[in-house]
Amino acid sequence: MPPSSSTTPHPAQALLSQAHPPSTASTLFQTKILQRPLLLRPSSPDPTSRDARSSRRKARLRKNSHARQKQRPKPLSAKEKRLFAVYDLEDGEVKWELWKGLWRMWVGYAWEVLGLRGPDEGGGGFYVTAQGAGPKVAGMDFHGAEVEVVRCACVGRVGTRGIVVRETKFTVVVVTRGDKLRSK
Repeated sequence: MPPSSSTTPHPAQALLSQAHPPSTASTLFQTKILQRPLLLRPSSPDPTSRDARSSRRKARLRKNSHARQKQRPKPLSAKEKRLFAVYDLEDGEVKWELWKGLWRMWVGYAWEVLGLRGPDEGGGGFYVTAQGAGPKVAGMDFHGAEVEVVRCACVGRVGTRGIVVRETKFTVVVVTRGDKLRSK
């Protein structure tokens, strides 16, 4: 709406009249200020999309998202492992004879870690002390070892013998000669 003549002139018109001749100032005021379109939504294309930095960023994000799709999937959480029963053994897998082969492999592994010659290589007669072999045994993997429970908070588990089928930070799961699964 054009300003009325009884009021003071528009501040933009006053500035334009100081910088330009009166005819040019009124033309600029009419075309650039009064008849300027009022945009109710952002114009298209977005002015920031013309920016070289933002276009490089978008290209990099597209490339990274494509690379992420090629990566291997995220590992399962502990809750998902329990839900999918990842570590549960079926009845057919809880057999002493099935795990006996793993025990034989573990015996070879133990001989190798301790630096001993096996019975096949003319070994034997070596005396292993806790002081010399203790640190090596403490760092060994016990999957497949035949173990016996000698001390436990649950007295019913003391004396249990079996082959270790699962070893975690605080528990050991063994298969006994009677084809039973015992933990801790």
